[in-house]
Amino acid sequence: MNDLPVTRQTFDEVMVPVFSPAAFVPDRGLGSRVWDTQGRDYIDFAGGIAVTALGHAHPDLLQVLHEQGGKLWHIGNGYTNEPVLRLARRLEELTFADRAFFANSGAEANEAALKLARRVAFERHGADKVEIVSFTQSFHGRTFFTVSVGGQPKYSEGFGPVPAGLRHLPYNDIEAARAAIGAQTCAVIVEPIQGEGGVIPADPAFLKALREACDAHGALLIFDEVQTGVGRSGYFYAYQDTGVTPDILTTAKALGNGFPIGAMLTTHALAAHFQVGVHGTTYGGNPLGSAIAEKVVELVSDPKLLEGVRSRSEVLKGHLAKLDERFGLFKEIRGKGLLIGAELNDAFKGRAKDFVTAAGQHGVIMLMAGPDVLRFVPSLVMPLDDMSEGFARLTQAVEQIAGSKARTEAASH
Repeated sequence: MNDLPVTRQTFDEVMVPVFSPAAFVPDRGLGSRVWDTQGRDYIDFAGGIAVTALGHAHPDLLQVLHEQGGKLWHIGNGYTNEPVLRLARRLEELTFADRAFFANSGAEANEAALKLARRVAFERHGADKVEIVSFTQSFHGRTFFTVSVGGQPKYSEGFGPVPAGLRHLPYNDIEAARAAIGAQTCAVIVEPIQGEGGVIPADPAFLKALREACDAHGALLIFDEVQTGVGRSGYFYAYQDTGVTPDILTTAKALGNGFPIGAMLTTHALAAHFQVGVHGTTYGGNPLGSAIAEKVVELVSDPKLLEGVRSRSEVLKGHLAKLDERFGLFKEIRGKGLLIGAELNDAFKGRAKDFVTAAGQHGVIMLMAGPDVLRFVPSLVMPLDDMSEGFARLTQAVEQIAGSKARTEAASH
């Protein structure tokens, strides 16, 4: 079967067309570099969408994969297993939480969090307290419930009636939040840094106001840390640098460094509302994924690694500043740790995709966060030489677009 010839064109012939992948097909990776099926190498600034936080083919993770893979992959939820129990214990030691539920993705973790919030409100306050507050431009997953809760209508329209009781407010607007959160609110879900929405950090005062409003009205505060968690912000979870503690936290992406696993973390008192049979999953918390995630958590929670994230953040911003100085690209460079967004200025508005495509042509794997923002979410342990090489290649890609634009403008004058 491995001899069956496939190319990028095969995608168009065999796959449901919900994605539009790049022209090249990645084949293998090591650290912060990826090679395609033609043997060409790329510097990886995308990290599999903030997933491969320890880079590709990390030796410690490979060892765990082989060891656990030779013991037990899957057993089902009628049994527990040692890796998942150790993972839960480790996450709880690192956070406010004392109970964990494991799933396969961020969407499933958020689904569990939202269902738990509705269940808690139902059992504590009755059937009318169902309203879920989220924020415009937020992203919480692609299940029908989570995509409806998310604040980007383009993802939820065209599928019929959305679930009732959902309300979307402007992000970072304290007065709007205070006015909207009330007796009917069962939960507020928020990203400490909006990722897909443009890499927009929350104002700490905004998060504090959400906490106060939830406390005042008996609502639960959910932090979606699917993208910001597991070291991405320079802290193990981003909430730990905000002065605000949520009631429920969701995590995925980097938790398995590419092996699918997500988790919902919460308190003993709230978890008690999820009794046997109320919620579940077949694959969630399987021993293979849990063993890998346990090693990821052990490595990423090391204070030296987290300090390295914060120092790399400054280096990356410095490279972006030089790029901006040369080409005049950006309206704003923002974010935290190694979740950085560079918003294109009006001269390049709507052209993020063009830059991502050109970067690929010059040997850089890039991401966008909406049509106007270039997103950088590399490995948390990216070698600085690789970062420099990546920006040297990216400079050529930018010159291909910005240089031609500058020449066109000069010719028109």
